[in-house]
Parts: sequence; structure tokens; C-alpha cells
Amino acid sequence: MTDDRTRPRIPPEPLGRLFWRYLRFGLLAWGGPVAQIALIRQELVDEKRWVSASHFNRVLAVYQVLPGPEAHEMCVYFGMLSRGRLGGFLAGLGFMLPGFVLMLILSALYAAGTRSEALERVSLGVQPAVAALVVRAVHRIGKHALVDRWLWTLACVCAVGATLGASFWILLPLAGLAYFLSRRRPGLATAVVAVLVAAVLAVSDPGRLRLWAGWDSGDTSPAVAKGREEVAAAQQPSPLRLFAAGLRSGLLTFGGAYTVLPFLRHDAVQVGRWLTDAQFWDGVALSSVLPAPFVIFSTFVGYLGGGLVGAVLLTAGVFLPAFAFTLLGHRHLERWIGHPGAHGFLDGVTAGVVGLVAATALEVLRGAVDRLEAAAAFALSLAVLYLWNAKGAVAVVVTAAGVVGWVWGGRGAGLP
Repeated sequence: MTDDRTRPRIPPEPLGRLFWRYLRFGLLAWGGPVAQIALIRQELVDEKRWVSASHFNRVLAVYQVLPGPEAHEMCVYFGMLSRGRLGGFLAGLGFMLPGFVLMLILSALYAAGTRSEALERVSLGVQPAVAALVVRAVHRIGKHALVDRWLWTLACVCAVGATLGASFWILLPLAGLAYFLSRRRPGLATAVVAVLVAAVLAVSDPGRLRLWAGWDSGDTSPAVAKGREEVAAAQQPSPLRLFAAGLRSGLLTFGGAYTVLPFLRHDAVQVGRWLTDAQFWDGVALSSVLPAPFVIFSTFVGYLGGGLVGAVLLTAGVFLPAFAFTLLGHRHLERWIGHPGAHGFLDGVTAGVVGLVAATALEVLRGAVDRLEAAAAFALSLAVLYLWNAKGAVAVVVTAAGVVGWVWGGRGAGLP
């Protein structure tokens, strides 16, 4: 039995056996990052006793402040302890492979009948359920990340900035700098926050302000919405653009997998315009029912942008930082993250990301909860997600919401 003072004693497994161990983790990765990390902990700490509980917790703490899916990064780390960098690569590949293959299949089926009548009916229930998932994610991330008034202030300013069209490349660095300074020079930090607010006002879009002031302005009839979606989906991104979009998202997923939403949505829907908003949230819904890191919905986004090549490139971009941080610099990162200054900057960035996700949640609500039935589906989904903590709760909620949407859609259209 190991104790908290011993070093990890992970045996140098044959590469085939190591790959299968983490592939099995991937096949059983239901229930989100908490359940995935618990699965890894149970085998490596409780059953095999290869790693002490304290060492496991220290590794987890490192990856909780770095971008990327923590469960995947921990697989890479423990695979590297067993068989070096090749072992780390195979462990990470094994963990993500089942979800990638399943999402690839679903993406191909979706693309073959994009926004069909059947899918439109299912989406009537799924979209409010996805909105509930995002709202719950904002609360779960925020309650751990926003622990003082400075962080709350930064999150609120970034949420307003994102709503008004400010770039996250402006918001996040200034949020990190402001919180870093708040621990040393509060007066200077106040000035940085003032600069952040001024930047938000300078780049804000008056049209977006009017839109939010009236909750929605303009025609929102299904015919007009469908026309807007067809225009939005007309663009075809280059392979390099798809990879760059994935890499940006992978580098900015602080605080949990749901934080990737505003960044990938920004590139694919708002700027790149190779997906409609409805298609984007369909991909999010599909990823919620798969045994995989949540960010595997990036495979869907890439597939609709560039087929198989696009799916591979965008997924590779999202997961590349998760591999690279561990394979190339885990020990250095572990020392760097222990520095108080690094903690302050990263905490500020995380607060900014919480604000961005909150703004995304509001946009999802505005689009998905647009009638009484949708409001009821949203409220019921949110209640179940808070009251039921089982591993499969998310998959059950999304699937049940799809069934309900099918029934509602059939009644509304006079279909059986």
C-alpha cells in the first residue's frame, strides 16, 4: 500500500495493454469530467494502488487551472509515467478515441439529413435541455471560481462585454492582469478594470445593445430564421482555419469543458459562419449523450465545416494543448502553477471565462426558450440536473427531452 509520501509506482506496461486500459476508460466515460476522474481514481488509487491519493489530488489541481479536459490530461500524465511520452500519447489517444469515433458517425448521419423534419421535432425539446446544461455549468464553474468581489466584478464586466460584441482577446488578458494586480496594488487594479470597461464600451455594437434591450428585435418567424440560417451556413472554412479554431478553443478552456462553448461558437457561427446556431447546439446535445470528454462536440463542428478532414483537424487542434502541456512540460508547469502570481493571473482569466459562458447561456436561453412548452422543458431539465447526480443524468435528460420534443412537434404539425 502506498502512503502520501511515496512516489507513484506505475509499472511499465506493454504498450498494447496500456492503450487498452485507457481505451476502456474512454468506453466507460459517461457522466462528465467528475465521473471520468472518479473512474481513473478508482482504478489507479483504490484498486491498483499505483498512486497515492495525495499525489493524484496534486496532479488534478494542476490540470484544473490549465486549459483542456482534466480527465484526458490525467490519462496522458499517468500513461507518461508508465511508458514515457509514447505511453502518454497512447493513453490520451485511447481515452478520446471511442467518443471521437461515435461523434464522427453521428456527424456523418446528421450531415446526410441536416435539419430534417424529424430532427426539427426532436430539437424542440433538446434545445431547452441544452440551455439547462449550460446554465448549470455556469453555476458549477462560477461557485468555485468567483470567490471574492474582484472576481465577481471581472466576470460581470466580461459577460457584458461579450454580450456587446467585445473580443475575448481583449477581455481575458485584462481580466487576468486586473486580478493579478488586485493582490498587490488594488489602486492599480481598479485602473485596469476601468480600462477594461472602457474597452468594452469602445468596441460595443449599438445594434447588439438594442437587440438585448428589447430581448429580440426584428422578425423571428420560422421562415425568416431558416433564411438566416441558410445564409449563415454558406461559408466553407479552409483546413488551416478549422485547425486554428480548434487550437484557440483548446488553449482557452479554463475552468471546465463547458468554457469551450463561447470560443468555438464564436469561430464557427459568429465569424466563420460555416454552422448555424441551431446546428451548433445540436452538436452540443449529441456530445452530451456520448461516453467522451464534452469537448468532443468539436468533432461535429469540424465535420460540418470540412467533412472527415475538418473533423480530424479541428479535434486535433482542441486536444493538442492537452497533450502538449503534459508531454512537454508537466513538471515545469507544476512548479510554475505553484507561484502566487501565476495563480492570480489564471484566476482572473477564469473569472473572465465564466462571464463569457454566462453571456453564451443568455443567448442560448433567448433562442431556445421562446414559448411556454420550451420554458417548461427548460425548467424541468434544470431541476432534474440539480436534483439527480447520477453518472448518466445528462444523457437521460437530453434523450428524454428529445422524445418530448418529438411528441410536441408531431402534435403541432398534425403528424402522428
